[in-house]
Amino acid sequence: MSEQLMVSASLINQKVKFKGTSRSNPEIVLDYTPPIGDGEGYTSLELLLISLASCSGTSITLLLRKMRKDVSGLKIIAKGNRREQHPTSFDKIILEICLNSIDAEDSDMDKVLKLSEESICPVWNMLKNNVEIICKYKILRD
Repeated sequence: MSEQLMVSASLINQKVKFKGTSRSNPEIVLDYTPPIGDGEGYTSLELLLISLASCSGTSITLLLRKMRKDVSGLKIIAKGNRREQHPTSFDKIILEICLNSIDAEDSDMDKVLKLSEESICPVWNMLKNNVEIICKYKILRD
């Protein structure tokens, strides 16, 4: 049987500001930019980018550590290019990955990125057939 996740989003003002919750985690605030909203929270597309960055970051970290590679730091910047016509969804997402590791090589990153996209990161898997996702990475030696 598949696992079902549940979240809630509740309207909290007279525009389009919501509070979002999941399990017993702290609530987050979502809002749209003015004039539709007040710009007092994350937009839904920003949260989508955060979800992709954190999901891919989790899989990259776990896979590299499973390969017994040092991971002392990882930062992912996700940039989404929006379409001009409605719906203004992303037509391209760029992941800029900065890995801090004393022993990971480019070949290791190529391998874990392929595995992350194809079989580990569910967010990436759901998005990849709908939007172009480009990965750029650099490895910094500690």
